[in-house]
Amino acid sequence: MISEPTKARFDREVAKYPADQKQSAVMACLAIVQQEQGFVSAESEKLVADYLGMAPIAVHEVTTFYNMYNQRPVGKYKLNVCTNLPCQLRDGAKALKHLEHKLGIAMGETTADGLFTLQQSECLGACADSPVMLVNDVTMCSFMNNEKLDQLIDGLKSAEAKVL
Repeated sequence: MISEPTKARFDREVAKYPADQKQSAVMACLAIVQQEQGFVSAESEKLVADYLGMAPIAVHEVTTFYNMYNQRPVGKYKLNVCTNLPCQLRDGAKALKHLEHKLGIAMGETTADGLFTLQQSECLGACADSPVMLVNDVTMCSFMNNEKLDQLIDGLKSAEAKVL
């Protein structure tokens, strides 16, 4: 069941498109679901599909194609490390391995404290700045050598400690 506030947000997104093309709002509707729930569940995909008059598999294809949609709960800080060829040639794989070691998790996992989820991503469009990563699908971090990775993780941990 879609709540009335969520339905109102969906309606605003659908209104941006011609009536016969309301499926064009699928990405925005998935983003709304994720904002409200923290991830997009299979049940949520079905609700979005029903709302937009789409086949559930079509919504699932969108959810699984884009890194920005979490299909399960993730940590407070989602770290997407680019592993495409240009970043690989400039230590992208080393950056990912360093983060796995520092956080004590493998790619695709979340730390026990729920703070960090580590993922690989496809090209982030900043090849000249590699290795690069994206934090919480918003903040691009460039030239991420081990020292800068350590500073980032330690800084985020420190900020969390001050909040508690």
